[in-house]
Amino acid sequence: MKRQIVTLANYPKSAPQPSDFTVSEAPLPGPADGEVQVEVLALSLDPYMASAIKGRHMSGAIAVGDVMPGEAIARVTATRRPDMSEGAIVSCRPGWVSHANLPLARAADGMAAALDPGVRPLVLDHGVPVTSYLGVLGMPGLTAWSALETVLRPRTDETIAISAATGAVGGTAVQLARRADARVIAVTSGAEKCAAARDIFGAHAVVDRNHPEWRAMLEAASPNGIDAFFDVAGGPLLDAVLDRITRNGRVALCGMMQQYKSEAPLPGPNLARVLTQRARIQGHVVYDHWGRMAEWRALVGPLVASGALRFVESVHHGLDQAPEAFCALMAGRNFGKTVILPQHNQDSA
Repeated sequence: MKRQIVTLANYPKSAPQPSDFTVSEAPLPGPADGEVQVEVLALSLDPYMASAIKGRHMSGAIAVGDVMPGEAIARVTATRRPDMSEGAIVSCRPGWVSHANLPLARAADGMAAALDPGVRPLVLDHGVPVTSYLGVLGMPGLTAWSALETVLRPRTDETIAISAATGAVGGTAVQLARRADARVIAVTSGAEKCAAARDIFGAHAVVDRNHPEWRAMLEAASPNGIDAFFDVAGGPLLDAVLDRITRNGRVALCGMMQQYKSEAPLPGPNLARVLTQRARIQGHVVYDHWGRMAEWRALVGPLVASGALRFVESVHHGLDQAPEAFCALMAGRNFGKTVILPQHNQDSA
């Protein structure tokens, strides 16, 4: 059989462009002993991939000609394993492909488990769309929950700012912080996303990063300062929040979107206020909490199913749409979790 694949054609000079990727077909034989063949139902696109293209991400670099990496939900179509039957739904990391031959996952926890390309059985037990296991019930949701629980620990009436607040991670973080009775400032871009941050996710205040006076808006939204900051952006926003950080404030660095898009690493922020306010900045890597995925899903699955925890998806049909969708994600034109449904099974997810 033949499968579609998306490979890296060029190293982007700054923000990625669709021309930096190649969509093609390649033959795929049947699975070897110990493998299963899967068809991808839903493919996740994530910002860290831009950092990997530049060779800056802990998951490893992507070489020109390589298939783009990525997590997916898939269905087993052929098997040469006695413990995996045809039709089984699995999670895996086949990359930007329509089909793949994969072994069973080996690693059980940590970064090795998160990056293991092998298949893992997936129990769909919450009555939610399968795509949500790539978003709110997947890595983005786990990132939000684990950072809030282990680093930020928002308390009643504290003010917490959340960057990229309508993305897959940020939208979940806004709602979890609300459930902790904190006052939430959502930082996002554009009128539509600002409205969503308030009306869908429940932020108390919003700051539009596209507004020329966004720094003044941030100051007005935090008259008593900012006690905690959930950051996936870095750059000027981090600098502006540190100017507002309170005594014993906490910052969780969960991503560096501005760095991912830049041609070279950006200069660091002014850390003088971190010193005077005895604030704490901590890098937070979701891979360190991978073993808690089942705990997270058990906790939040019923909330998602009931609508108490909401999520938004940007769904694109056809693997050939992945380059454009990824570029839109990195340019901030996406809304919620970005997911690709390969064309051959676009109705099956």
